[in-house]
Amino acid sequence: MTEGQALRQRLLSIFGGSVGNLIEWYDFYVYSAFSLYFAQAFFPDADPVVRQLNTAGVFALGFLIRPVGGWLMGRYADQRGRRAALTLSVTLMCLGSFVIAVCPTYARIGVAAPVVLMLARLLQGLSLGGEYGTSATYLSEVATSRHRGFYSSFQYVTLILGQLLATMTLLVLQRLVLTGAQLEAWGWRIPFLVGAALALFGFYMRRNMVETEAFTQEAAKGKEQGTEHRPMRELLRHPKELAIVVGLTMGGTLAFYTYTVYMQKFLVNSVGLTRDEATLISAGSLFIYMLLQPAFGLLSDKVGRRPVLLWFGVMGTLCTVPLLTALTRTREAFTAFLLVLAALIILSGYTSINAVVKAELFPARIRALGVGLPYALTVSLFGGTAEYVGTRLKLSGHEPWFFWYVTGAILCSLLVYVLMPDTRRHSRID
Repeated sequence: MTEGQALRQRLLSIFGGSVGNLIEWYDFYVYSAFSLYFAQAFFPDADPVVRQLNTAGVFALGFLIRPVGGWLMGRYADQRGRRAALTLSVTLMCLGSFVIAVCPTYARIGVAAPVVLMLARLLQGLSLGGEYGTSATYLSEVATSRHRGFYSSFQYVTLILGQLLATMTLLVLQRLVLTGAQLEAWGWRIPFLVGAALALFGFYMRRNMVETEAFTQEAAKGKEQGTEHRPMRELLRHPKELAIVVGLTMGGTLAFYTYTVYMQKFLVNSVGLTRDEATLISAGSLFIYMLLQPAFGLLSDKVGRRPVLLWFGVMGTLCTVPLLTALTRTREAFTAFLLVLAALIILSGYTSINAVVKAELFPARIRALGVGLPYALTVSLFGGTAEYVGTRLKLSGHEPWFFWYVTGAILCSLLVYVLMPDTRRHSRID
């Protein structure tokens, strides 16, 4: 194979893995983007904040199952291949989106409606629990060592693009297609049907991806040696690496879900902007944020992973409380946009390279499991509950406590960044 053919194959593989990742995250974020409209269909309570609290609770449930998905899909990816696991995860996401799209409302089937919604979210959480670790492993393994930070950053490019497409879908339906009453009555089902259809395309793309050379070589070695593969037992031999994954993820995932998933509701309920203004701010800031990921990834290939992580840790610790406090005091949409964008620029130091950092910590035999399981556990505890904790503290009259909670988590991660080795110089992928 010539150098040009190898580059073309690598780019196609990254595109295939990234497109599937985009579709999965679109399906998952549609729930958050449209929850302001369908909350009443499943939780018909008079208080809109209570309805949002209920939908946020179901959103958090989707994260609680993610460690199970990280464990199952991680083992599957390390035993059967990255491609097989990625194909399975997008199939599960398709099924979950379709169930939500056709689920009857509370008015028709009573309490069974939120139960079905919860089960569908659990199915999507199972899918995403395996998606992150396997996708991070796949993109890191198909990339060259010189540009691994740049190529792996496209995991969050597609993750953000999936969220952006969910937000743009809401914007189009709000402004051009349906009225607010129509969105609340039935229009919220449209994006879930679109997501289920897109997932079928993702299934086709992933069925045609090539397997990574790292997995192929490791599988051949294991077959030649005739050794039994016991992923969990092998994973527990790396306690330091597991602790690093948990520590470096804690602050980053909480900040990420605060400034992306929760921010749209925060702008409406805490800042006092309209739902249309909140949607525009989210869409504009997410678009710029998406473009920043490859730039930060490329920077990590030049200066190392740790300096980029330290940027997020230091600035996140110093600026989180001032930024969120300033947001609650502004009533101008453009000022709110600038504040959200400033937070996302800081956050890029984590999101752009966190996947490759974790992948570089583990050997190929347990890489997908090593990346996926501790990450999913940490996201379940911190990222998935961000919206619920923020809404609960607002409801109790102690919203500023949430700002300090996010700051404390980032500070803990900063301590890990200071003490951990630079994985670019000590990568276990090569």
